[in-house]
Amino acid sequence: MGSKKEFHTSQKISIVGPCSLKLKELFGKVAKYALGFFLMYALCNVSHFLLKPYSQPRITTDTVFTDGGFKVDFTLSLSTVLSSTASPVLTRLITSLKIGKSDIGQLVISAGMHADFVATLLLSIGYVFWPVESGERVLQTSERVRTSVEMGSALVIQTLFAAFVSPIFMNWVNNENPEGKPMKGSHLVLSLAFMALVIACSPIYGYNPALSAFMAGTFLPKGGRVSKWVIGKINYLLSTIYYPIFFFWMGYEAVLKEFQPGQFGTWARLFVLFGIATVGKVAGTVICGKLLGFQWPESIALGLLLTTKGHFHIYLAIAAKQAGTTSTSTSTVMVIAIFFTVVHAPSVVAQILKRARKRAPTHRMSLQLLDPSSELRILLCLHGPQNVRTMINFIEISRGTADPGIVVYVTDVIELTDEIEASLVKEEGVDTMTVTHTGVKEMRAQVTAAVQAYVGESGDGIALRRLLALSNINGMPQDICILAEDSMVALIILPFHKVQRADGALDSGNSAFRYVNRKVLKNAPCSVGILVDRGLGLIEKLPRTYDHSVSVAVIFIGGKDDREALAYAGRVARHAGVKLTVIRFLVDANSEAAARPGNYTVSRSEQEEEMRLDDECFASFYERHVACGQVAYMEKHMANSAETYSTLKALDGQYALIIVGRGERVNSVLTFGMNDWQQCPELGPIGDVLSGSDFSVRTSVLIIQENSLKGQLDGLEDDFSIM
Repeated sequence: MGSKKEFHTSQKISIVGPCSLKLKELFGKVAKYALGFFLMYALCNVSHFLLKPYSQPRITTDTVFTDGGFKVDFTLSLSTVLSSTASPVLTRLITSLKIGKSDIGQLVISAGMHADFVATLLLSIGYVFWPVESGERVLQTSERVRTSVEMGSALVIQTLFAAFVSPIFMNWVNNENPEGKPMKGSHLVLSLAFMALVIACSPIYGYNPALSAFMAGTFLPKGGRVSKWVIGKINYLLSTIYYPIFFFWMGYEAVLKEFQPGQFGTWARLFVLFGIATVGKVAGTVICGKLLGFQWPESIALGLLLTTKGHFHIYLAIAAKQAGTTSTSTSTVMVIAIFFTVVHAPSVVAQILKRARKRAPTHRMSLQLLDPSSELRILLCLHGPQNVRTMINFIEISRGTADPGIVVYVTDVIELTDEIEASLVKEEGVDTMTVTHTGVKEMRAQVTAAVQAYVGESGDGIALRRLLALSNINGMPQDICILAEDSMVALIILPFHKVQRADGALDSGNSAFRYVNRKVLKNAPCSVGILVDRGLGLIEKLPRTYDHSVSVAVIFIGGKDDREALAYAGRVARHAGVKLTVIRFLVDANSEAAARPGNYTVSRSEQEEEMRLDDECFASFYERHVACGQVAYMEKHMANSAETYSTLKALDGQYALIIVGRGERVNSVLTFGMNDWQQCPELGPIGDVLSGSDFSVRTSVLIIQENSLKGQLDGLEDDFSIM
């Protein structure tokens, strides 16, 4: 057969997947869900009287209608605020919870933005006709009309100027300062001066300074050097200066001595506000979902997510108190109600994912189920160049025969820091970003050169791909699982979080990478292996002649993880330079343990089924590899876990690599009690002993766990569909 040498590399990372809804369908759904906003608006107007007895409006002859009981500005403002959605907060929540690319994520983000836009528009119009007066003087009708005309005309002129003149100037600055070159200081100063000119007009004509931010977003182009620079600086100011000051101001305005927790009306206001905001939004969304043909669980989830409120609503609640429209107690319960509209979002998303997983096609990726005529796909993770030699040797012993071969996805696992995030450059379109950080590029280039040299020299039957998992530690496990599922790999290999020191002992380890390993073990869509390197990377080159210079052992006790380890060992046995020994641990028939069942948490029938599968798997392996003399075979008979430990210690220094199953879910009498004192539970009882500080410093250990799916996927595609 012909040789297969492939190498692909990319420094692009996916950030947005393909839309599962057509644009026209999405706008149609958003338009119908806008009905939910107006239904909510109507409900708030009808039920405003429930709040009237508990508020303290500032009564003026110009804003009060018959009997002083209906206050137009208060009622309409409250209805608009309760009907709106904090789209920035909602978008951040949906993105952080990893459902932004799904159809329901796209729909809820679009519906939230439209609701936020309509609410802001209504508030802006209402501000023109019912401005918040800071003094005691109330404008007469003629003065108010004249002021409204002046403010409206100024706004139109400012908007037209920002829409037609700003793009010409900003595009000229962007064209004069392309990516990759330092931005000219004079152009930066001119851009800032132009921005100040455009946004400074709003406060002059009596508008709130918040309109300036809206105008800045209107005239700044979507891309370009200026926009990226401004967005970066604004985000920095918001996170480091504005938000701390904002929350400090919020606490300062909360005069607790004026709060009345002992009165029934205080808590009645809280439940009325939260009830109107939640029940009204959910009811309107369910009605619209019925018109669209959606199932009610998805409609309820959408309604609960669209109730999200944010910083702007907190500001309005406090501003109402400052203007004398509401009391301190009312404003305080408003802030509490706003908080409760956000806390349920993770639970709602969890239910969405739970329903989506039930609809996802069930499939399993493991070594035991791999067709012998199919190529083996492995996702090989690296923390840096220090793992390269170990991973190359791992590829070498795992390669098997040239036909069908092996596909290895060499993946750089890099934590996303603020410095690296600042270097990300967005490509044309919305699908990819490019990493321009010098350190990351040099590290990836070094790894790429090493694997290219290996493939070029002896890469028959090996196809290599290059991937990049760039994320914060919390999101890293999910990114690795998504890469594994997209690549349809059967095995993920993770480096152990501890690194061998010069004296041979392992260091204290990286707790962040340990977290990643444990989460991947829990959620991976395929089998996972953790490689403890204690000398495998020191082997310069594995021989391919039949001299069996490298000794490898696989330990088989029983259980699905051990069967998976045995399946992987079958590929190692095909390497000419490896001497493989399979060691089976059996319960001593003459001991009391033979008549005493292990402390299983499963039924007797399930135990018998597991034992049957163990015997069938081992018999098949014995017939293919041991009977023909390709693999050596040993049996060890033991009575308890103490003898198991002694047997493992006897293997000290005999093998360059020992392959074991994690075996956490199998509580055999041979490992009973070993879980109680293990240092790294993610390695299982046998793997923890072999990687311990009192074991050989020259023996590497590979711990394999079969995927733990139970009838459904633990992970989903980014662009899953549930609507």
